Amino acid sequence: MNTLDHPDFPKNALVVLIGPAGAGKSVLADTWPPSQVVSLDGLRGVMADDCGDQSATADAVDAMLLIVNRRLARGLNTVVDATSVFADDRALLIDAAKTHNMPAIAVLVSTPLSVCLERQQTRTANRSVPESVVTAQHQAMVHSHPNLLSEGFNDVIFSTSLYRLEPLLRQISSIRILELGTGGDDGLGDLLLPRRYFGPELLPLWRWKDGSTLAGDDRVAEIRIGQQYLTLALRTDIDGEGSVGFEVLLPCPFDDECDGEAWAPAHTVTDLWAALTGDRDRDSDIVCTAHGPFNEAAPDTGDTIQLVHWQGDLVARQARTAFAPLIQCLSADLAVLGSAEAPHDLDPSASSTSLNAPATSWPIPTVPRCRTLRSAWTAPPAV
Repeated sequence: MNTLDHPDFPKNALVVLIGPAGAGKSVLADTWPPSQVVSLDGLRGVMADDCGDQSATADAVDAMLLIVNRRLARGLNTVVDATSVFADDRALLIDAAKTHNMPAIAVLVSTPLSVCLERQQTRTANRSVPESVVTAQHQAMVHSHPNLLSEGFNDVIFSTSLYRLEPLLRQISSIRILELGTGGDDGLGDLLLPRRYFGPELLPLWRWKDGSTLAGDDRVAEIRIGQQYLTLALRTDIDGEGSVGFEVLLPCPFDDECDGEAWAPAHTVTDLWAALTGDRDRDSDIVCTAHGPFNEAAPDTGDTIQLVHWQGDLVARQARTAFAPLIQCLSADLAVLGSAEAPHDLDPSASSTSLNAPATSWPIPTVPRCRTLRSAWTAPPAV
């Protein structure tokens, strides 16, 4: 018996959480190891890329029952995270437990209706459940309580009587011990700081570029998938007082052919996303090693003509940077339409198939090379 959970709780069983939307079933389910939890919402997401898509419920239920049966056949503890407030839904689960000679435990998550309704207000639109539906689910849960044993459950337990904090802390502690290396191994080591800033998802992509002098004496790292990548620097003395943080390498906002490096602070993974998409190319926090800070680039002068020239140069650089991908795509398409080597100066006479020839004689590419890039292109920001 698993007395840490509850005096009458089996070590391995089918655990069916019962409660309306917003009762806190998923929070309770998270106290079990993720591999043991079968979430109906999660399976809706697998089926439809949207956990709140009710049209995917039938497919999600089929998948849930398949997983539950396969796990129970192995004698594994299995927790079902679904409303399960109606007897017909519970019957399918009870049948699976009986088929595999596993005990079935009903856990009532009996959160007050007012709390369940209040929690819908903070949910995203696709996850919010109408008040009438939540009310009906809550009533069904209350009415089901006296009948659960007769339906076939071996025991009925209220969630408020469980001892689930200790298992949750044990689970989290094991993860942290692995990360910190306090269990005898190296742990995450020098990946701890990137994890703290950008989350665990980027760690498999993170590569320190030891020996690089791109950031002076500071350490350089790269994250890359295929042809897309970002370069980062770990700054160890940002403010002259020993503060530590990351910066991301960006295009120089002053000169397309600049020999220096332009860096901007990167505090979160959102900053990295913006850097990759070009949204930070004119960031006021950029500092170029050749030109200095971007926000100090305007000439400090009363000469209106000089200031207009500076602004004009800046707009021209922005336009060149913004249009470069589109021009590259057009050149690629011309190469397909004309010859394997499309001329960069767009001279039709240099192509093996002249652009002045009838359109019917042009080779037609089966897939436009730059459709995606063109559709994603946006105009340069205003100055």
